[in-house]
Amino acid sequence: MSATVIIMFLVFVGATLVITYFASKRTNSAKDFYTAGGGLTGWQNGLAISGDYLSAASFLGIAGAIALWGFDGFFYSVGYLTAYLVVLYIVAEPLRNLGKYTVADMIAARFELKKVRAFAALSSITIVIFYMLAQLVGAGALIQLLFGIPYTLSVIIVGIMMTIYVLFGGMTATSWVQMVKAVLLMIGTVIISFLVLLHFNFNIFSMFGEMKSITAPEFKGEFLNPGSQGASPLNNISLMIALLFGTAGLPHILMRFFTVKDAKTARSSVMWATWIIGIFYILTIFLGFGAAALLSREEIIAANPAGNMAAPLLAERLGGDLLMSFVAAVAFATILAVVAGLVLSGASAFAHDIYGQVIKKGKISEQQQMLAAKIAAFSVSVFAIILAIFAQNQNVAFLVSLAFCVAASANLPVIVFTIFWKRFNTAGAITGILTGLFAALILVILGPNVMDPAGGAFIEMSPVFPLDNPAIISVPAGFLGAFLGTFLGKQESVEKYREVQVKAATGISTSDISH
Repeated sequence: MSATVIIMFLVFVGATLVITYFASKRTNSAKDFYTAGGGLTGWQNGLAISGDYLSAASFLGIAGAIALWGFDGFFYSVGYLTAYLVVLYIVAEPLRNLGKYTVADMIAARFELKKVRAFAALSSITIVIFYMLAQLVGAGALIQLLFGIPYTLSVIIVGIMMTIYVLFGGMTATSWVQMVKAVLLMIGTVIISFLVLLHFNFNIFSMFGEMKSITAPEFKGEFLNPGSQGASPLNNISLMIALLFGTAGLPHILMRFFTVKDAKTARSSVMWATWIIGIFYILTIFLGFGAAALLSREEIIAANPAGNMAAPLLAERLGGDLLMSFVAAVAFATILAVVAGLVLSGASAFAHDIYGQVIKKGKISEQQQMLAAKIAAFSVSVFAIILAIFAQNQNVAFLVSLAFCVAASANLPVIVFTIFWKRFNTAGAITGILTGLFAALILVILGPNVMDPAGGAFIEMSPVFPLDNPAIISVPAGFLGAFLGTFLGKQESVEKYREVQVKAATGISTSDISH
């Protein structure tokens, strides 16, 4: 462990704590805590969305997946990027106009029954836990590699830090940490990409030629073609469905649209985020191929069996301790920024939706809601830390894909039908959420990532469901559940739908017009 690594980490930790200190002075109400007072501009929120979205799965997981499996790893980059088109064209503007703090707020704009809000909040909390699990696994592996600290202790350290940001700084601190981290991540990625291209004399054809020649007994196909992991085409299609549609149901991403003043600024945020995220995911090719060319497969796997340390190891090979320290600090920043946003969205789902609106029926003071949010933030953090300790050897990109699967299966059908289907009703909303949620969870439990006869997963037995990611079944199941629930439930007045249509498009409620 070098002094450079320690200094880089201390500088970043110190900077984020300063941000949290100043943010805490501006966090005086529930609106400040959940949405930074709704005062972010389009470019600020776009940068913060990028910081939230470019997680450990993107920086550590995808680089490792491409380095180990070539084209199969690049599926994640393609899916994560194209997913923003769904957010831009379907979700961003209606969500900002209809909601207040959470996804459940938006659904409750049409369905006032408390059960709908409770199930929507339950779905959000489940997604947050899956996503946090990935970030904490990445953080534990990173700190273990750099400082030689045991994995369990590493996860606990990160958990304490993320909880501090949320408890004291709320969304304001989280947003600014995400902005700083997005800038640092892009700088680090551009530097590594430049050095990788320099290694190949800026000849991309030479780079692809060297990648094409890579062979190993582990590959079931060519490095640059789909199927090097031996996965069926159906498995890859299922993964892409989860990635493509999952973003539009992720609570911590959707929550960011409430931090701006109106729908126009929300659209601007998505445009900024799409450009930043797009450039980053193109550059993941150079991270992964650089690691495959300059590091041995055994070296990558020795540092972390799932390949999560490929990017820091590549930085060390290209730029020595200085670049490795910078990249490691950026990776750490990446994880802290994302988990802070996740804790906040999980806490808001519990404190605002379940406690504030369902249990207290909306009769709750600002102080009570703030206290409930902080208790919820602490509880979510502790639960995620405990789960992360048992998931050490899972690839973080894969863990995030499971969160995307649950989001696409449980949240997206209800969001889409709430906005666009006049016949949709309360029974359909509840059935859609529960069908999508349980279909995704049950199929994951029955799949090869939980069941493995060779003992590489949690249960030593043959998987019942063959696919790694069950989105190809669970996403249609969520839509079908919402559809059938609507027709089996009692028909409801369409007046509420007309109100939602007007407000989703304009941000103005019909009651405001009538007055």
